[in-house]
Amino acid sequence: MNHYDAIIIGTGQAGPPLADRLAKAGKRVAVIERGRFGGTCVNNGCTPTKTMIASAYVARLAQRGADYGIETVNPVKVDMPRVKARKDAVVEGSRNSVEKWMSSLPNTTVYRGQARFVGRRAVRVGSDTLEAERVFINVGGRPLVPNLPGAERVSYLTSETMMDIDFLPGHLIIVGGSYVGLEFGQMFRRFGSRVTIVEMAPRLIAREDPDVSDAVKDILAAEHIEIRLDARCLALEAAKDGVTVNVDCSSGARTVTGTHVLLAVGRTPNTDDLGLPEAGIETDAHGYIKVDDSLHTSAENVYALGDCNGRGAFTHTAYNDYEIVADNLLNGAHRKVTDRIPIYALYTDPPLGRVGLSDAEARRERRRVLAGRMPMNQVARAREKGETQGFMKVLVDATTRRIIGAAILGVGGDEAVQSLVDAMYAQLPYTAVQQGVRIHPTVSELIPTVLGELAPLG
Repeated sequence: MNHYDAIIIGTGQAGPPLADRLAKAGKRVAVIERGRFGGTCVNNGCTPTKTMIASAYVARLAQRGADYGIETVNPVKVDMPRVKARKDAVVEGSRNSVEKWMSSLPNTTVYRGQARFVGRRAVRVGSDTLEAERVFINVGGRPLVPNLPGAERVSYLTSETMMDIDFLPGHLIIVGGSYVGLEFGQMFRRFGSRVTIVEMAPRLIAREDPDVSDAVKDILAAEHIEIRLDARCLALEAAKDGVTVNVDCSSGARTVTGTHVLLAVGRTPNTDDLGLPEAGIETDAHGYIKVDDSLHTSAENVYALGDCNGRGAFTHTAYNDYEIVADNLLNGAHRKVTDRIPIYALYTDPPLGRVGLSDAEARRERRRVLAGRMPMNQVARAREKGETQGFMKVLVDATTRRIIGAAILGVGGDEAVQSLVDAMYAQLPYTAVQQGVRIHPTVSELIPTVLGELAPLG
């Protein structure tokens, strides 16, 4: 039996900084990784997809050169092997950096292999059995493969295997009209594929308000991405040189045939092979580890961080999980998951930046809400860049006069929305933002103008 102060299972966004913090505090730490260091974000999530989105943006900009007075001599050509090579180089650099970091930490032993609980705070890795005062689970998730009729008889791609292709699909059908599907759809359309997005719900990204969904749909349709909604009876069939998706939509053809299909319908946690019952660790019906506000599991001194706990599905929420646990353990703090304000982005072009409540969420809480709205074509920076799609919207609680939510769909929206976060955490009145002076020309400078046009939310 190898004894440690802490065992950390997984090297996603929470595990490595926690190992670093504990090791430098004099704790003896064991880090376990069965695959590639860095987790989803580094290997097949944020880092590779945003690298490829950058390539797709350049392709689109080159295609629009004439709009800016720039003429290209030849038609724009995308070299997919080079796009992939660039992505691979960025990923490899990030992954190697994490592995080197973990290997160089003081008081730390790195184990390679599958971790499995064999008792309370006892974990087996290969022929080694480790025991610790505290165990931290940071195993992330993987693409969910739905139980679609015919899926077992056709070849399909997931958000992970999409990272491996170095060719351009002739016609990519994407099952799933949310964040992953929309980002890949626009990306590969800009590379040159024909793209059809199939969504079971009546609108795209159903967690967002209808005005956001409709605007995103219009942006994608303007790039000739085909969108099929209300696809209630999905099924897959092998076709000559590709795959057919039965959609049974309310209008249009009942089947769509393409060369490749991407299943982008969500994710599932990597918790099914950890032996959690042996440690008394409870999960919900979807396999997510149940945690309290301080990220404790049902087992004493065992914590779950990142995507596997179901309390956030983003790199930044996983990193915040680490901050909460580390501050509570080492600094005697009392931080909680419920203290954080939801914030995230959809990285289509233009991006959607979201913080706080949506219209629907505010209504469900029965708040009196004021809303300000402005189309991006009224923003000088957007006009100057020739990127005027989208809008910005800010919500204010009429009683407390505090900002409670915002959606900025437009150029720089993923950055501009963050200018509201500090005011929200500080619980400042919206006038503190409205009366501030901002740099011109930027997207953020129009937020005070939006706040000056507040009206009751319809």
